[in-house]
Amino acid sequence: MENSDTTKVVLLACGSFNPITIMHLRMFELARDHLEDTGKYRVVKGIISPVGDGYKKKGLIEASHRLEMARLAAESSDWVKVDPWEAQQAEWVETAKVIRHHYEELLAAEGKNDQVDTVKVGKKRRHEDRDGFSLSHSVRTDVPQLKLLCGADVLESFSVPNLWKPEDITEIIGRFGMVCITRAGNDAWKFVHQSDTLWRHRKNIHLVKEWVTNDISSTHVRRALRRGQSVRYLLPDPVVQYILEHSLYSAESEEKNVDVILAPLQRYSKSGN
Repeated sequence: MENSDTTKVVLLACGSFNPITIMHLRMFELARDHLEDTGKYRVVKGIISPVGDGYKKKGLIEASHRLEMARLAAESSDWVKVDPWEAQQAEWVETAKVIRHHYEELLAAEGKNDQVDTVKVGKKRRHEDRDGFSLSHSVRTDVPQLKLLCGADVLESFSVPNLWKPEDITEIIGRFGMVCITRAGNDAWKFVHQSDTLWRHRKNIHLVKEWVTNDISSTHVRRALRRGQSVRYLLPDPVVQYILEHSLYSAESEEKNVDVILAPLQRYSKSGN
């Protein structure tokens, strides 16, 4: 039962969704159950944010198709929605910036802004944690918390050189927090233990075990489609129909961006990070 101490939460999932699968949708349900089972949170919304074409990932089809498939998949949910902002940007947008954008949207929806926040929390506004982030969001009980929803592969990717800016990882975990759904073969806790940054902010990381093991992935789906095999029941039916109608995912589409360096690797390598 909800009480006055319950904190509202919005879950944000960023990714390729190439294509979106039932496991992407399942992540939201698992995360909501886990958070609400603590008695501390009430999940009020889920947001699917497909990455833009500028990400340059191998086999990444056009954002317009990925957005529409995500919309079709989310039609069956009364609380998970698709947001097109990230996918519509001409260049790749860092995940930290995407999260900031959606947090600003939450503030705007509540009729709040930084000036109002400064007046409301007073000296608390100037209190910062050891990484220099304002802790004001932790006392903003009038605005839902925004948490990144992801799989264990994202935690693992934090250790890949030039894939993430260290300060972005600190901001995502330290300021906003993360709900991570574990998958078969991934030891998410090991990734947290091996990273000083993740370990320092481990209380902001919610690790959720999926006991009904399912290794469905977009990569497996694309492989099956290339081979002319059925993908029904791996994807929502409207998504399967959309793929067939538009003849998506072929040997040719899988070679898209094959000779292009992934956007973050390009950007961060050039910057010397």
